[in-house]
Amino acid sequence: MAKVSFPQYRTSMLRREVAIDLGTTNTLIYSPRKGIILQEPSVVAINKHDETVVAVGKKALLMVGKTPADIEAIKPLKNGVIAEFKYARLMLQHFLWKAIKRVPLIRLRAVISVPYGITQVERQAIITAGKRVGIREIFLIEEPLAAAIGTGIPIEEKSSNIIINLGGGVTEVAAVSFGGIAYARSLREGGSSLDKAIQRYLYHQRSMEIGQATAEALKKEIGYAYKPPPHMGFITKGINWQTLKPDKTLVTAREVNEAISPVLYPFAQAIKDVFENVHPQFASDMFKRGVLLVGGGALLKNIDMFFQNELDLPIKIASEPLTCTIRGASKAMKYLKHLNYLKLYRA
Repeated sequence: MAKVSFPQYRTSMLRREVAIDLGTTNTLIYSPRKGIILQEPSVVAINKHDETVVAVGKKALLMVGKTPADIEAIKPLKNGVIAEFKYARLMLQHFLWKAIKRVPLIRLRAVISVPYGITQVERQAIITAGKRVGIREIFLIEEPLAAAIGTGIPIEEKSSNIIINLGGGVTEVAAVSFGGIAYARSLREGGSSLDKAIQRYLYHQRSMEIGQATAEALKKEIGYAYKPPPHMGFITKGINWQTLKPDKTLVTAREVNEAISPVLYPFAQAIKDVFENVHPQFASDMFKRGVLLVGGGALLKNIDMFFQNELDLPIKIASEPLTCTIRGASKAMKYLKHLNYLKLYRA
């Protein structure tokens, strides 16, 4: 009888695979077997005296703007990259331990999505953070490509597609074809920039200061990228700097649109820039397939109408735009031996 060996079986049993989307606003962890196993805000609350972590994720987000003097809530990622390495590492460690049961001898392998065009230093920061929390093998995939895979686009074929990834801290426009990115533009602006624009607008127009969470609520409730309803409004609360007292005011959808429009127009210009730098054959494919919107910004009301008016092209919003990138990163794991755009780093 022939001798039977099980090296491949044992290796697969001792290895766990996950996809990680380290976003400016939210962090997602995806398991190929279970789907999304963690979705938490990218926030860490620390004690200033000894720099210990007090809370992470949802609990830390609730503390933003409300902490005592010795506690500080920090967002360790800005514009899609690590800004505070120590706290980004601690946050990632907390999220991994929460999502995955710690078992000795388990080799953890991860595909981490990264913004297009980040520097080698920024890439290395993500890799080092991953290694220090116990990830043995790390693959990096650029977010527009992961998002394209997540939407089901057959990117390895000759057809061309334009992907607009509207994230919390970065907006990316990419021309995808033949399993890679032909040309792309990345703006260090995103959903959080819209929130800040609303804050600035109310401060200058109403002498009203509101928190970022309140601005985000305004954006979700009555934020329209195009043709806001004339009579829609939302009561918001904040500090009135004329009276120096807490106050409330009615904000209309038109005012929110006026506040965010200056941030949206550069996004449309970035798309035009991509069109100017790709092969003319892309134009033919664009009229057939349209431009695909993914990311949390795709949930902004009438955002497809805004881009369609600016570009005179068909615009489509992907199904489940919030999770396209993380699902695509997970799918890419099945083709590690075949896709040349994944970069492998070993300890």
